[in-house]
Amino acid sequence: MRAFLILVVFLLLAALASLLVGAADFPLSLSGGPGEFESRLALLWTSRVPRTLALLFAGAAMAVSGLILQMLLRNRFVEPTMVGTVEGATLGVLLVILLAPDLPVMGRMLVATACALGVTALFMTLLARLPLRSILIVPLTGIILSGIVDAATTFLAYRFELQQALAAWRMGDFAQVLAGRWELLWVAFALTLLACFTADRFTIAGLGRDTATSLGLNHRRVTAFGLLIVSAASSSVVVTVGIIPFIGLVVPNLVSLACGDNGRRAVPLVALAGALLTLVCDVIGRLVIHPFEVPIGVIIGIVGGVIFLWLLLRERARVG
Repeated sequence: MRAFLILVVFLLLAALASLLVGAADFPLSLSGGPGEFESRLALLWTSRVPRTLALLFAGAAMAVSGLILQMLLRNRFVEPTMVGTVEGATLGVLLVILLAPDLPVMGRMLVATACALGVTALFMTLLARLPLRSILIVPLTGIILSGIVDAATTFLAYRFELQQALAAWRMGDFAQVLAGRWELLWVAFALTLLACFTADRFTIAGLGRDTATSLGLNHRRVTAFGLLIVSAASSSVVVTVGIIPFIGLVVPNLVSLACGDNGRRAVPLVALAGALLTLVCDVIGRLVIHPFEVPIGVIIGIVGGVIFLWLLLRERARVG
């Protein structure tokens, strides 16, 4: 409970910073004429509030998606960007641009979800055939599969002169988030809540097929349900703001180190911590070269990479 309250306090402070920081000044004072006050409100509700909510929902969804994968695969070093899920969603977005450019945003998400789920299912099939599943073999297999899917996506983009559009999807960026352009992330938020209420099932499924079956759980159904949540949540984020790396990898590990592995308790904490890290990195990106912005994908790539290396070194020291 204490960790939950601490995260909520820091999350509120980060959300306030996100509302106030940007290229346009947003003073806290109420001075100024009626026109100036109305322009502040317009800026707040058109840009700052949608962006802050989008950051909250996207960060929480990616962090919880990573946690679900880690529980189902029983491996702490996997996340949607390391098992082909995000790459599959990106391929789906590219296919929509090529074959059905007028498809509504919800349709784009459904196509991206189908592609993401297909690539993730392929990863699970390959993993089941591996004779050895060490702590590093699982993520390495996912990275190889992700590379193959990414290469195919790059080839299609090159073939049809869509490299620039593909680069935009690969780089997570909230600068274009405005009212009317982010509402798909409510789907990610709903899926995050659903994961919170079904966390116990994923925890039991993570014990293995035999143990889960002996406890009365349909292991295959729960695994498919978890992969569907991961695919749909990741796709909604990719379609709206692009790829956000490392959130699903480092946040569950940090929460586990601080608070343990209790699934029911961990999912809300992971969601809050993922939203907090995303908000903080976005604010940093807006301040580094103010009034210009550094895309959040760059900031999270640096911060997440450093944390991931620390986790690997810590694991090596613990095993050694």
